Amino acid sequence: MNIHEFYMKRALEIAKGGWGRTNPNPLVGAVIVKDGKIISEGFHEALGCAHAEVSAFKNATADISEATLYVNLEPCSHYGRTPPCAKAIVESGIKEVVVSMVDPNPKVSGKGIQILKDANINVIVGVLEEEAKRLNEIFIHYITKRLPFVIMKTAMTLDGKIASVTGDSKWISGESSREYVHTIRNRVSSIMVGVNTVINDNPALTSRPTLGEGIDPVRIVVDSSGRIPMDSRVINCDSKAGLILATTDKINKDKENQLLSRGVRIIKTDIKNGKVNLKELMEELYKLEIDSVLLEGGGTLNFSALEAGIVNKVMTFISPKIIGGSSAVTPVGGNGIEKMKDAIALSNVRVESFDRDVLIEGYIADK
Repeated sequence: MNIHEFYMKRALEIAKGGWGRTNPNPLVGAVIVKDGKIISEGFHEALGCAHAEVSAFKNATADISEATLYVNLEPCSHYGRTPPCAKAIVESGIKEVVVSMVDPNPKVSGKGIQILKDANINVIVGVLEEEAKRLNEIFIHYITKRLPFVIMKTAMTLDGKIASVTGDSKWISGESSREYVHTIRNRVSSIMVGVNTVINDNPALTSRPTLGEGIDPVRIVVDSSGRIPMDSRVINCDSKAGLILATTDKINKDKENQLLSRGVRIIKTDIKNGKVNLKELMEELYKLEIDSVLLEGGGTLNFSALEAGIVNKVMTFISPKIIGGSSAVTPVGGNGIEKMKDAIALSNVRVESFDRDVLIEGYIADK
């Protein structure tokens, strides 16, 4: 690891402090180095707060002129919720800026770097670029595709079941796996399930990370005909996060009014194959600045999401348990895919252990 990678690794690490708080903005960390020592650090803490570079300037313990700034994303060049960082860097007297990746946002892409170069600041681009892209995979997808980044999370037994023949599903995965899932919930903008999951499991869909204060994601229930029970925990739990019911014109008007009176937001889509049009739903969520969706739906919704092509990443926890049962539910139901050659394959697959459980995650290629 060279010296630039060493300091950039630190910038990437502190950027994670904004997880779940900057959406739909990116995660950005900044490190200022002078005479071989870190004299300041900063990160983008929350939407509307100072960007990482400005935060690092404020935290400096020494004069930053002639110093080197490490930042995992190109400094912004436009006025958004905050002033442009590239201009602040020029005014700061920084002599060198090391950047992981160019900002994919068309409003910024290359412009911030050019401002620095025009001011005779030495700029190095591409240090730990792949790590930076992985950290901000949600932001990159959201800003370039103009759609939320969808993560399909499932947990199953070794023989591929998500519940027993009686419907019992507590608990398939172990405690450490479940804790990690709550950490993921704390990072994303929303969590989505089908109405059958609400009826059968009655989840609250809140975030309960082990460390720190959890921020609940927006809860989304896909329910084409308004079957959600009014006494469901997802409607009645104590959470500041909003609840969205994704439905169609099949919902009863009285039920719709009941839900609206309880503060539930209703999004109606066209009917596709008798169900909510998931592609249209994603477009509507984008308009609400929801940049990510953790899909924890049952097998029916999971297959519908895969069929609609809205899933970007798959996370599957496999527990070393066997329960059998030809009628026991599997993670992906629906009509299924007829030919193995048409199977949905994952790329960039990673495997990680959580006590006895194994997590397999990968990405579905763009079609």
